[in-house]
Amino acid sequence: MTKTAIATPDEPNRRKRANKNKPKLRDGVMKRGNTWSYVIRVKDPETGVSKPRWVGGFESEEDAKAARDEARVKARRGEYIDRNSITVGEYLDEWIEAHAVEIKPKTLADYRHLIERHVKPHIGGLRLQAVRPARITKLYRDLVTSGGRDGKGLSSRTVAYVHAVLRKAFGDAVRVDQLLPSNPVERAKRPRMQRSEPGKVWDGAQLKTFLDAAKAHRLSAFFHLAAYTGARRGELLNLRWRDIDLDGKQITIAGSAAFVAGERIEGTTKSGRSRVVSIDADTVQTIKSHRQRQNADRLAAGDGWKGAENKENGHVFTTAWGDPIHPDTVSSLMASLTARHNKANPAKALPLARLHDLRHIHATTLLLAGVPVHVVAARLGHADPSITLRVYAHVINEQLVEAADIFAKQIKAA
Repeated sequence: MTKTAIATPDEPNRRKRANKNKPKLRDGVMKRGNTWSYVIRVKDPETGVSKPRWVGGFESEEDAKAARDEARVKARRGEYIDRNSITVGEYLDEWIEAHAVEIKPKTLADYRHLIERHVKPHIGGLRLQAVRPARITKLYRDLVTSGGRDGKGLSSRTVAYVHAVLRKAFGDAVRVDQLLPSNPVERAKRPRMQRSEPGKVWDGAQLKTFLDAAKAHRLSAFFHLAAYTGARRGELLNLRWRDIDLDGKQITIAGSAAFVAGERIEGTTKSGRSRVVSIDADTVQTIKSHRQRQNADRLAAGDGWKGAENKENGHVFTTAWGDPIHPDTVSSLMASLTARHNKANPAKALPLARLHDLRHIHATTLLLAGVPVHVVAARLGHADPSITLRVYAHVINEQLVEAADIFAKQIKAA
């Protein structure tokens, strides 16, 4: 026999009390537990179907209403951002993979290094949508004070690189992936940039002393070309014989070479464009002598020569058996050649200089000689003369001091 539930006389009143105490939704806002939430309807851009979106955790009803109103405006504009639990580390992993096809291999490797070493350990576990400008500012402060090896601080230049990578990545999170309403990196406070002004570590006489000391080495032409053209290390190591026009006294800088994860990578120049650089008669002779030396190496190696079969496609600077040279080789060679000279000539010892300083010597010498900035910029491969002006501002300022006297002399002589 089936039992029938019989409502007690107090049942209707109990239900009324329960409904009375149940949280009520008022204009899209209601209290859930100890916090307030709001709900809005958002149209899916792909399907066109409108779906409810709940957002909670507000301390007061006023906070929930304010957030609701802002969300409604964004929803009408199609700018509403759904909540997402992806972390900074997870997003950066996806971001770097998506950009691998459009970033140069060397640049990509630098991005990965900065992210893995300086970003993930600090904010990689944070939810992407929870990152605020103040947290990015703290990241920069931590990197400057203790972000390097052995707890030492990083340079402001390195922190600036970190900032550039994060600004690009978070910017894509806003514009491309639509995970953020705005870019918190744009509003973060960076450490003041301490710009070091590249100077002439060596004067003209010291440069000549070094080049004379290096003449006995089979790669002496590399250092001569670096000083007399201002080309970057990777650009010269990528140079082919077909890029050199000795009759026209010019070379074409068409690309650059680098080693990434033990693999030689050849690509475009830093600016992405090739350029033609004029050379003087002595440099032409230096290149001719270098080619004779390389031909001798080729004959000595015989079938063991590993260079290109077509000489014109071969690299200008190679090992004695024809392989392309590793970038670190020429950098360390310059230091060892300088040390050898200093040991043999203590009275004429040269200050220590980096290979990249040869590029700075080239630029500052031309600027101090009055060569127009746009001409120097073209030789260096700067995408815009403003870069040259910024990097070598101290040299330009020296010329500005003399400008008044030069003008006065010209007027008097008229």
